[in-house]
Amino acid sequence: MLSILAVTFPFFALVLAGYAATRRGLLPLPAIAGLNSFVLYFSLPCMLFRFGAQTPIGQLLDPVVALVYLLCGLLLVAGATLLTRRALGWNDAAFGALVVAFPNSGFMGVPLLVALLGEASAGTVIPTMALDMVVTTSLCIALSRLSLGQGSAGRALRLALGAMLSNPLPWAIALGALASALSLQLPGPLDQTVAMLAAAASPVALFTIGAVLARSQMNAQELVAPRHYLPQALAKLLLHPLLMWLACQAALALGLALTPLAVQTLVLVAALPSASNVSLLAERFEAHGGRIARIILVSTALAFVTFAAAVAWIG
Repeated sequence: MLSILAVTFPFFALVLAGYAATRRGLLPLPAIAGLNSFVLYFSLPCMLFRFGAQTPIGQLLDPVVALVYLLCGLLLVAGATLLTRRALGWNDAAFGALVVAFPNSGFMGVPLLVALLGEASAGTVIPTMALDMVVTTSLCIALSRLSLGQGSAGRALRLALGAMLSNPLPWAIALGALASALSLQLPGPLDQTVAMLAAAASPVALFTIGAVLARSQMNAQELVAPRHYLPQALAKLLLHPLLMWLACQAALALGLALTPLAVQTLVLVAALPSASNVSLLAERFEAHGGRIARIILVSTALAFVTFAAAVAWIG
């Protein structure tokens, strides 16, 4: 366990550093948008492109990995929505479901799992990111609009797809997969530039997660009772990886091809804390942003222990 914490500690320490810097005023709130833009539009796309280009195309397009991951996500969304819709309404229930099903794969998952399992694990993490951005997010946004009348869900789905097309991360994944399929290599100076930007992704992304969490907490004025956010945070950290492990075992029992590395990676992706960008989506669609921010904050704080326990459990 101590050896696992030795690997994971620097990642969570960088998140804590970003949180503390923002809370103490060392990082001005307007600067967070600049950090976020650097990660989203420069460093993280370069990192995803490089990992995608270096991964065999068959691993990136593994249908069994996609099926298992998507099935778990849909089950979580359905369960979380049905359990909370009567009390919260479609909008808050849908975004509560999204924050339970959407792990922080981009800013935290790729660098952390590569450090733990090696670069080959990136080929499993990357398609899960694409599924979360394209399918899970679009579905939850569409569900959030059901209370607004006929046609609202369709308009929200089109809006979600438009936002996805303007997001550089799916394009970076697609270009990396294309480079892998065609065995393309960037020219030396351009490849070095991309490598330098990719190297900055991990530390800046993790620091930015902490800053975003601190900003969300500082901007959330409403008091939220623990019963409205703690169950969702625990479901993200405990139920999601358990459900993923069960789905992997079911797939193996049915004779579907899943490598031990793919099983480990899928379970650990599910064990990650909630994605920080869900709070921004919740605010955009006028859901209870304070509740979503607290789920993300609590899941990130608790993940320091629960994620290490998941690594020890999955071996």
